[in-house]
Amino acid sequence: MSAHATSTPGGAAAANAPSYEVVLELKAATKKYAGVPAIENVDFDLRRGEIHALLGENGAGKSTLTKVMAGVVPLSSGQMIVEGHEVRLATPLEALHRGIAMVFQETSLVPTMTVAQNLYLGQEAFFNRLRGTYISAQQFLQSLNFDVDPTTTVGLLGAAKKQMVEIARAVLHKARVIIFDEPTASLTPEEKKYFYDLVFSLKARGVSIIFISHALEEALILADRITVLRDGQHVVTDDKDRFDRDRIVQAMVGRDLSQTLYGQRKTQVRPAGELVLSVRNLRMANMVKNNSLSVFAGQVTGVFGLVGSGRTETFKVVAGLIKRDFFHGGEVLLHGKPVRYRVASPAVRDGIVYITEDRKLEGFFETMSISQNIYMGLLGRLGGAFKRVSNAMMREVGERWAGLLNVRAISKDVKVIELSGGNQQKVVIAKSLVQDPELIIFDEPTRGVDVGAIAEIHAEINRLADAGKAVVVISSYLPEVMSLSDRILVAKLGKVVTEFAGDEATQEGIMYAAIH
Repeated sequence: MSAHATSTPGGAAAANAPSYEVVLELKAATKKYAGVPAIENVDFDLRRGEIHALLGENGAGKSTLTKVMAGVVPLSSGQMIVEGHEVRLATPLEALHRGIAMVFQETSLVPTMTVAQNLYLGQEAFFNRLRGTYISAQQFLQSLNFDVDPTTTVGLLGAAKKQMVEIARAVLHKARVIIFDEPTASLTPEEKKYFYDLVFSLKARGVSIIFISHALEEALILADRITVLRDGQHVVTDDKDRFDRDRIVQAMVGRDLSQTLYGQRKTQVRPAGELVLSVRNLRMANMVKNNSLSVFAGQVTGVFGLVGSGRTETFKVVAGLIKRDFFHGGEVLLHGKPVRYRVASPAVRDGIVYITEDRKLEGFFETMSISQNIYMGLLGRLGGAFKRVSNAMMREVGERWAGLLNVRAISKDVKVIELSGGNQQKVVIAKSLVQDPELIIFDEPTRGVDVGAIAEIHAEINRLADAGKAVVVISSYLPEVMSLSDRILVAKLGKVVTEFAGDEATQEGIMYAAIH
């Protein structure tokens, strides 16, 4: 079966282009929720043995499109063709029987079961011996070159190894198409490299790969072809070599953001205001070791460090989320006065908020609406001062803050779990800012967020600093740290080792300090 030629702006398929076998195709695919299209008239095709990146802003329809392919949601109209046959998939199990598997950002593994049990879940023989299952799983994992112990309980695995188990399960089910939703969002740089190797090895086996990613560089490294969606509609599909970062961003947002997202470094920094936070010789188990730092009002203080540098743990101690060592734990001073928070609520009442890096686990109440989540933040600041929940105030506060941060949703009453990642992150930020803090700690504020939402979140961070707030941005992405920060603190092995002025720092200098 020859490939469906995809029309692209300025890049129509040549008449003598080589023929490819298409394993999966969508024609005029439309999915509506409450009459509102999440995707509309989308054409998409996947070739055998290719890696196809699916890009777009949050809310562009990427997850909906892949969930249609994986049998999670049905099409409202249009066609889905698998290896030449039109299909209507009602469940993920039906998709799996057709050779299509999806590896979600949040794994679908059973955490209390072993790796081997998860691999063979649903495929168990009526009579089976656990030892035989472990031996079979070990041989299969070794055949994929996956270094995972089949007897380990899945809940004890790190993000990368959980993903290996998900991939192994898909291959075990003889999946010919594997869809990855934000596969590297929670991986370290070392784990990302290993994931790249896995994807290329799957391609070599003839498996077709679709992956969603907000890291545009990953698409340019991994993909054979790239498809961009915007507002639920197909914008462009083309070979990877015909894209660069600027063209992708232009296609995603309809305007050029490449110069506003990440500059090399700030050319002008804000002067330091009042000393708001002082940390002296802080210790927390083996993660934070004699750490000392300062944070000033009216500035963005960037914090960079590799995994294990103690960045997050330090500021979780400051915000009362974890406890420092009881003896010789050091000091935390707020406006020169020692504080020791054992829980977060008194820190919030003193004007400190920590905006988590894991929004889905720690950032919001997933079954509540946008307004309910934001109002919960306000109640957290008021503590025991309120008598009852005011529905009218909840709607007013929620809608006002959702408007301020441009939270986009199909309706006002939609549950936050149903929002796109960028809009979920804006709700988490609004839930903290409604508390009117003076020290705001952002931990990985744009992880898993599209370029349009990144620009909006960065603008909010700068607005807060310009308004005189003390802002901390913890980030693993150097261009983000350099484009936002007035001061840059570099952490290594549990403490800050170097400080740079934002207008003098270089990527080479920061990375050297973080490693050596």
